[in-house]
Amino acid sequence: MSLQADREELRTILKAKSVKTGKFTLASGKESDLYVDCRVTTLDSRGAVLVGRVLHDLLRKEEAARGLSIGSLGGLTMGADPITLAVAMSSSMAGDAKPVQAFVVRKEAKGHGRGKRIEGNFTPDQPVVVVDDVITTGDSTLKAIQAIEEEGGKVAFALILVDRQEGGRENIESKGYPVVAAFTRPELV
Repeated sequence: MSLQADREELRTILKAKSVKTGKFTLASGKESDLYVDCRVTTLDSRGAVLVGRVLHDLLRKEEAARGLSIGSLGGLTMGADPITLAVAMSSSMAGDAKPVQAFVVRKEAKGHGRGKRIEGNFTPDQPVVVVDDVITTGDSTLKAIQAIEEEGGKVAFALILVDRQEGGRENIESKGYPVVAAFTRPELV
């Protein structure tokens, strides 16, 4: 299957399973006529495969355009978790010479064990990509970036499944982090 066909199939799944219209209160407290629950797509067996392929392609294109070598990707649990794993698996299955690795950013450090805030395959001495399922204000993506930087990570860019186009991209980019999104609101509504 071509990447364009994968992208169209993913868009169809997102529209059918994840995009809801009506009256909703978002995590930011803001009211909206649109709710995008990406988890029902990213945790769907076919959806996960397509998310991995589409975002892996976006990751590699952005990496090449910026002359980077991305070692790993991850974001704030829980929205980023299935996306991160899907992209890492796609990287391995695509036969990448150096497959991208996955990590998870906890909302707060563990209170036991090693007390880590970032779990998985995170190495602070290499460029990383922060992942999020949906951006509205960009606050959860910025929280993940802050945690990554507090652990010595260098965030190259943000990789987003859906940009609601409600100021999140501008908020994140105003802090110096480019945003690459697979889909925007008009493509899904």
